[in-house]
Amino acid sequence: MHLLWFIPTHGDGRYLGTTIGGRSVSFSYLRQIAQAVDHLGFTGALLPTGRSCEDAWVLASTLMSHTRQMRFLVAIRPGLMSPGVAARMAASFDRLSGGRLLINIVTGGDPVELAGDGVHLSHDDRYKLTDEFLTVWRQIAAGEVANFQGDYLNIQEGKLLFPPVQKPYPPLWFGGSSPIAQQIAAKHVDVYLTWGEPPAQVAQKIASVRELAEKEGRKLKFGIRLHVIVRETESEAWDAASDVIRYVDDEAIARSQQVYARMDSEGQRRMSQLHKGNREALEISPNLWAGIGLVRGGAGTALVGDPDTVAARMLEYQELGIDTFILSGYPHLEEAYRVAELLFPRLPLENLPVVEQQQVISPFGEIVANQDFPKQQPQKTAATVD
Repeated sequence: MHLLWFIPTHGDGRYLGTTIGGRSVSFSYLRQIAQAVDHLGFTGALLPTGRSCEDAWVLASTLMSHTRQMRFLVAIRPGLMSPGVAARMAASFDRLSGGRLLINIVTGGDPVELAGDGVHLSHDDRYKLTDEFLTVWRQIAAGEVANFQGDYLNIQEGKLLFPPVQKPYPPLWFGGSSPIAQQIAAKHVDVYLTWGEPPAQVAQKIASVRELAEKEGRKLKFGIRLHVIVRETESEAWDAASDVIRYVDDEAIARSQQVYARMDSEGQRRMSQLHKGNREALEISPNLWAGIGLVRGGAGTALVGDPDTVAARMLEYQELGIDTFILSGYPHLEEAYRVAELLFPRLPLENLPVVEQQQVISPFGEIVANQDFPKQQPQKTAATVD
């Protein structure tokens, strides 16, 4: 299992829908989050994309030299970027970071925002363009010369002079719930992502994409994007979930849902259907809470509970085929530490750093009465929930 975190370039704080407890999106704060991700042993972090965010490529490039091992999941957007330029950007970042780039292919979005960026294609046409884009991008990034004539792209002698570190190119990640999106995922990408839907719905998606990939002679890995609210007890976790939306009023919900309704994203439609803009019955599956989606687009669900319960729910997703979890929590700096403390010991993490035996004694926690080391408590392993 791999865990990635999230770098909130569109804003962060203790609560949603209010300036109370809000934090400035400054470089120093984002650097703190990235260094926490790096230090704690997360595989890496997702950087969001869109006009409501700081540019992901610029930010990842600035954070690169302040981190050692974390990987950056950064968006390439067909229609806004040409495949040759995108291949050069990816190769440069991958080389300069020592092979720490992951690529998130983003096709969907808000038609109003896309029109502002000069993209006036329908939903399916954007995905057809993505198919052509990835056909060319994969050739160029792998060191081949691309000559391609399609309905949207005309590429002549496209090539890359300086290759990436990762071969044949940095891994391609992709999320899309519509039939055409799943077909493109099966044909081109390495990791298929889903938002945090109930396990039965996730299982259906995985089965569909896996079958399509087999027809292409390919195998994909699968990941899920979720928020997480984990506390030492179940009651504390649910209190914390309620606290996150304590300042969200009906007007904010209505305004947010109106914006999401105009989107042509099948994934966003499925997210909105989980709560229907209603505060009631937000636990849509055991320990899966849809409250965040009331005012946040995209990933709108959170796993809520004590460490053993949340770990067990994650293991249930893993049994379906999910091996990568992209997690987040409010505020992202503190919650990164909380997740590492409470969840890491209970999960079969592939990338967890090993602490070597040291000659110099380093205390875990504060020294007691200036002379005694605090007692170490045994860590529990992953448990199941009845």
